[in-house]
Order: sequence, then structure tokens, then C-alpha cells
Amino acid sequence: MTDPLDRSSAAPAAPALPVESEAMVLAREAAAGNGLATGRLLRMLTPRLGSIVRAIMGPAHPDRDDALQVTLIGFVQALPSFRGDCDPAGYAATIAVRTAVAARKRARVRGSREEGTLVEAADPAATPSQQAEARRQQEILRDLLAAIPAEQGETLAMRVVLGWSLEEIAAHTRVPVNTVRSRLRLAKEAMRRRIEADAALLEALEIRS
Repeated sequence: MTDPLDRSSAAPAAPALPVESEAMVLAREAAAGNGLATGRLLRMLTPRLGSIVRAIMGPAHPDRDDALQVTLIGFVQALPSFRGDCDPAGYAATIAVRTAVAARKRARVRGSREEGTLVEAADPAATPSQQAEARRQQEILRDLLAAIPAEQGETLAMRVVLGWSLEEIAAHTRVPVNTVRSRLRLAKEAMRRRIEADAALLEALEIRS
């Protein structure tokens, strides 16, 4: 007689469904028109989006706050088409990158120059010369993002500023990984040409042909 308490022959339990993050729940509700959820989601994501915009544009860029506002508006406007197949924070970060890169390109066309670096705090363990070199590298990258084609600039920013893998960039931009790899290669080649054209930069960054 089978012991009714013996579970050894019982059918395996169904796997637990993944628990959605708070951001995902709020994004779904916001996409359905829930204003309260939209507000909570924006408050949750704004610090991170602000950091991305500052990283790309520089903390002293005169258009930085405007770019953040455009990012938030663009995210809200895009919510109705949000399909829930990716992290809402990543979805919003993609918009922030595109908005900030576009803003820098417009500033470049105007011929304006802004002070600021890609990071707001220097490594306290670094020497003054190392900090100066890091700032110079960041300035080169920030200027490059404004000079190269938008797709390359956005891809480079997602890789360097957001730290995303090639697969993550491909997923958020909805292009093949090989396309991401090609855009990064072209962006890096443009950066190298920019550095090699300036002997002082070449020496400072210790890059040799």
C-alpha cells in the first residue's frame, strides 16, 4: 500500500513564476494609463537617468537639465508601446543616451564648448596627473560622441557609460549583435584617428600606432 505521505513518486511541482520587479509592474500599469504608477516610475528612474545624461553631456552643460526633461517626456510618451519584454530601466536608459548624444551633437553644431567630465568625482587614490589624464580622456570621448554618426555614438555610450554587453546593446536597440560590433569598431577607429591627429593627446594617453 502506498504511503499517502510519500512524495517521492509525485509529479514534480510546477516551476515558480518569476517575480516581476517593481519597475516592471509600474511600467505595465503606466502603459495602461495609470497616472499614479507613471509618477512613481519616474521618481524611481530619474536619478539614474540624470546620471546618464550628466555622464554624456558633462555636469556643467547648459542643456543638461533640458535633456533630462526631454528624456522623461520621451519615456512617458513611449510607455504605451512598452511591451514588457525588457527592463523598464534599460528602456529608459536607451532614451536617455539617445537624447543626450543628440543634445551634444546640436551643441557641437552651434560651436559651443562646455566644461565638465564624464564622471563627477575623481578617484581619490589617483595622483593629480592621473586625474588630469582621466579628465582628458573623458573630454575626448564626450567630444567624439558628438562628432560621429548618431548610431555609433549611442552604441559607444551604451558600452562605455552604461557598461552594457554587446548582447544587451543589441537587445535594447533591436539590431543584430554583429551590427553593434560594427558600430563599436567604427567608433573606436574614429577615436583613434582623433587621438593620433593630436600629438599632445597621443602622448598623454600613451597610445602608439
